[in-house]
Amino acid sequence: MRLVAYALLGSTVACAAAGSARAADLPVRKAGPIEYVRVCSAYGAGFFYVPGTDTCLRVSGRARFEGGYITSYTRQAGTNSGDTSGYRGLLRINLDARTQTAYGTLRAFVRLDAGSRAGAAGVGRSGTQERLGLAYIGTGVDENGRVQQVMNVDKAFIQFAGLTAGRASSFFDFYAHDFELSSATAGSDVASTNLLAYTATFGGGLSATLSVEDPVFRRTPIFAPSGGTSPVAPVFVGYTRGVPSSFANIDSIQRERLPDVVGVLRLDQAWGSAQISAATHELNVGNIALGTGANAAVAHTKSVQGWAVQGGVKLNAPFVAPGDVLYLQGAYGDGAQFYTGYSTFSGSAGQSPATIQGQKFQQFFSDATIDPVTGQLQTSQSFTAVASYLHYWSPDWRSAVFGSYGEQSFGRGARLAQGAAFNVASTLAGSNPFGANAVGAPGTRFYQLSQALRDTYQFVAGASLIWSPVKDLDIGLEGYYTQIGLKSGRAIDLDKSPTAYSAANIAAINAGTFVPRTATQDSVSQIRFRVQRDF
Repeated sequence: MRLVAYALLGSTVACAAAGSARAADLPVRKAGPIEYVRVCSAYGAGFFYVPGTDTCLRVSGRARFEGGYITSYTRQAGTNSGDTSGYRGLLRINLDARTQTAYGTLRAFVRLDAGSRAGAAGVGRSGTQERLGLAYIGTGVDENGRVQQVMNVDKAFIQFAGLTAGRASSFFDFYAHDFELSSATAGSDVASTNLLAYTATFGGGLSATLSVEDPVFRRTPIFAPSGGTSPVAPVFVGYTRGVPSSFANIDSIQRERLPDVVGVLRLDQAWGSAQISAATHELNVGNIALGTGANAAVAHTKSVQGWAVQGGVKLNAPFVAPGDVLYLQGAYGDGAQFYTGYSTFSGSAGQSPATIQGQKFQQFFSDATIDPVTGQLQTSQSFTAVASYLHYWSPDWRSAVFGSYGEQSFGRGARLAQGAAFNVASTLAGSNPFGANAVGAPGTRFYQLSQALRDTYQFVAGASLIWSPVKDLDIGLEGYYTQIGLKSGRAIDLDKSPTAYSAANIAAINAGTFVPRTATQDSVSQIRFRVQRDF
């Protein structure tokens, strides 16, 4: 056995020696040098070179908590009302990639927002985001209409040699609620739209931009008495002895046809900035909807170009305190209410949304009505004016005070024409076919008091206080007051007389046997608390 052990040991040593000799003859692969991430100082702090490229990248983001209180005047069943508090958590991720080329900087920027909201409308839930498809709601018994999850591709654009292409903020906007936590004032603020734009720079801080933008994110519905998700508007198709006696329904849903065209002239100087913006916005509808009068020969409703103009100035005020800024802005729109931002508080992309819980009457934000006699579009007009001042009490403490005023008016005769359509439709149906969007028959008491297509105004005033104990951390509190009102006359108070629009009560109002409560204005106050960390 000892001889066998010696033999095995000798064989093992011999094999190891032979293996070492062969290994010495093989080529050796040396480890490559480790490539460390390098700081890129060409575009400011936070950028680094993507390993193996000449592209500089900055990763940043935000975390936010908000809680708020809003007054509520009703707990009526089925209205999702009665909430006085709301909460929101927000996540934001930014990626900013830049590469220097022979034509200048090539930039790509993307931003993803996600959030969870709950509670009162205007604080914890946004109807505008739901209408624009940026959020979805809970369906539980206690969650329906109160819980909302948000997922939004807020930015995804490319910039190169003056070109901007992708999803970005509208070039029309200027102030865009820069100093507000709640975006309370009336004014245009479309942070996410799809666009293709070119900016020419002339030197001395002067620039001009021409932008082609997606119209969907600027649409306010054409007025439809029936409302709902399949709105139609009446047009007369039959007459008896010169008096309208039958009608058809025009599909009032707007189609994606022409883009909006935005032009901007901007000046940036040491004293601040100034901007003039203009935009065109197409209004269109479909044909006669299937149903009553579908085969009637009615002139096709022609598309109309709405338009808007805006002017604003930003004034730096370091002579008051370092960092102080004053914004002044005004806008006017014809068939382009979204561009003036008149509906910002109540909610955009809806015919008559309401943030006030127990609101006495609805404001109508329609860009146009369809004349039931001619079948053609008749635009509405709106204007807004806003002022906002940011003041630094110290490097750690700052406040903003802000306010706005706006009005919306419908074309002369528009309400009278819709009243005539109501008269024909209700006579044929034997009741009110339009619900709370009914105008009423001209000359009646109900017509004088109904809420649809009334000219309205809106006033907002508010202030905030924000503490920044360390860099990029804000802890703030904001409060504001909003008042809406009729420019003339009175309207039925829906909170006190919620059934006034039923067929029986309309008849009773006209007969004088039912006298509903009425109102000329409504108001609401809101407080919002925020903790925000940017990185």
